[in-house]
Amino acid sequence: MKVSDILRVKGNALFTVTPDEPLALAASAMAERDLGSLVVMEQGALVGMLTFREMIQCIVANGGAIGDTLVRTAMDKEPLTCTPETEVDEVRRMMLGHHARYMPVMGNRMLMGVISFYDVARAIVESQDFENQMLKAYIRDWPVDETNSPQS
Repeated sequence: MKVSDILRVKGNALFTVTPDEPLALAASAMAERDLGSLVVMEQGALVGMLTFREMIQCIVANGGAIGDTLVRTAMDKEPLTCTPETEVDEVRRMMLGHHARYMPVMGNRMLMGVISFYDVARAIVESQDFENQMLKAYIRDWPVDETNSPQS
């Protein structure tokens, strides 16, 4: 299974912010839309990722206040990325290895979407459920071999 399969099911709604927007505005947008992350774009290019983790770290470092802090100050400037062709198992390893909950999907230097660890877990569970159903159906329809059946 590839990242493109997750994006196809998830849809293509993207929420972005610029690095020079106030962090408070980004926090409001995330809260209103129930988002865990925003992709930071500048002049059409990915320049960072803003998640609640970065936001909380910045607020704590700022004495518990957002103040006039800009997104640029809080964002992850080098977020992990993948492509639509990346295998989901590889994405899972990358996310686990870097404690990343969100990953921008880039295709030809263009933002294609964002996948979350939840999206990856759901895709894997659905794939395993389908495989289990197929195996159970196969076993249920297993042909009886009369030559090896016990004799009475």
